Amino acid sequence: MSRAVTAPNRAKEYETIYILRPDIDAESADKLGTRLADVVGREKGRLTKVELWGRRRLAFDIAKHRRGVYVYLKYLGSGRVVDEIERNLRLADGVLKYQTVLVRGDVEVETLQITDEDVKFERVELPPIEDERDESRERQLGLVEMDRRVERPEAPPVGAEEEGGEPGADGAAEGAAPAADEEEEG
Repeated sequence: MSRAVTAPNRAKEYETIYILRPDIDAESADKLGTRLADVVGREKGRLTKVELWGRRRLAFDIAKHRRGVYVYLKYLGSGRVVDEIERNLRLADGVLKYQTVLVRGDVEVETLQITDEDVKFERVELPPIEDERDESRERQLGLVEMDRRVERPEAPPVGAEEEGGEPGADGAAEGAAPAADEEEEG
């Protein structure tokens, strides 16, 4: 019975990172952010932090996209909050991927200091997508020349002699008679 009284004061802390399409417009991203904030409130959860990480390069292509807009959410609640957030992310057209992680299992809700600035969804104002030419950090800094190609010397064909007339690996030159012929002459 005492557990039921203390349960509303305690919650689990989760982090969700979701990746939006790189060409998403600000209005669609705002709608999704508002919907996720409503879901957390409706399921008796509490947002603690929201961060827009911006457009970044993906580790691998997702749905033929090389870049994505990363958004980070941190919130308190139960498993029902996570289920509902992930359901909304799955249904959203602009979401490429998402992942939720349990950070802590037992958090006192009253002890957290949360400011309105921390839980405000930022407006996604991104510059237009440049051409997909990704340069390495070395090229950006000018440490590597772009048009310079490394020319490798061609390897001689297998079994061919080098220019000094040295014998092959078996000790005999190509086309030479076996050692037994040399003994007959003597």
